[in-house]
Amino acid sequence: MKRKKDVSFLLVLLLAFGLLSGCGRGEQVKQSGFGLYYLSADKTDLVKVSAEKEGKTKEEQIKHVLDVLQKPKEESEDYQSPFIKDVSVKEFEVDGKQVDLSFNEKYRSLDTTEEVLLRAAVVKSLVQISGIQYVSFYIEREPLLRSDKMPVGLMSSEDFVQNVGSSLHFYQSTSLTLYFANKAGDGLVKETVNNVRYNSNISMERLVIEQLLKGPSSSGAYETLPANTKILSVSTKDQICYVNFDQELMNMKSNVKPEILIYSIVNSIVESGTAGQVQISINGESDIRFGQSVPLDQPLSRNLDLVEGEGKD
Repeated sequence: MKRKKDVSFLLVLLLAFGLLSGCGRGEQVKQSGFGLYYLSADKTDLVKVSAEKEGKTKEEQIKHVLDVLQKPKEESEDYQSPFIKDVSVKEFEVDGKQVDLSFNEKYRSLDTTEEVLLRAAVVKSLVQISGIQYVSFYIEREPLLRSDKMPVGLMSSEDFVQNVGSSLHFYQSTSLTLYFANKAGDGLVKETVNNVRYNSNISMERLVIEQLLKGPSSSGAYETLPANTKILSVSTKDQICYVNFDQELMNMKSNVKPEILIYSIVNSIVESGTAGQVQISINGESDIRFGQSVPLDQPLSRNLDLVEGEGKD
């Protein structure tokens, strides 16, 4: 953050929650027209409301958009300000085609849905200003972080997908470290996959497994999981990731050793996710020995001894 513009907000408490009917006092606008994005009455989606651009400079227009988003000019039973729980923008800076927003500490009090919807409303509103293509968020001048502790970074309107009749989803990109089999199937090969685009509603652990199922993209690395394997469930509690596969996981390739398949999953999840251990089950059963050699009755920790070119931690 370099030059800053102060934006003072008197935040409103949101009291009424009703299902969006599309016939409120605020005039809704076609997607092609300029409008500001507010929360629907039930706080599950966005409503685009017709608005006029005010201000001659980008800075003036940005300040006006933020002011009106915080406190709509008209009250409505159909939509409300996306700024809740005393969240406010303390300052902003325009840097070429991007605008950096610094929020107060109250931003951290938002739950996942509230946070994504606020982000979407602000970004989708601001990028309609001529010359603004990207928006970045800060909390007290510190970059907003994703669940994997990496910065969210620059956001554009395309990062948020909103389908008619469904809720809004935020898409972002990340890098993953995955472990696949070597050619002989008796060792693991590390592969870094960049710019993996995913829905924010998907956990990092599930994303890792989905990418493992797609197989490697580099030479010298070979898939470990049977292609038709289905993920029945993925959850994380107390630093343990619980993964439940269907019976197809048992249909291993003949040249891939059982421990290579299992630790392909474990190492990848621990490396790129938030868990420290992984408990694997098949059709809900974990009291089994996978491939007659790997017991699954206890959570497993990462094993780097199986990785080519690496040793024990």
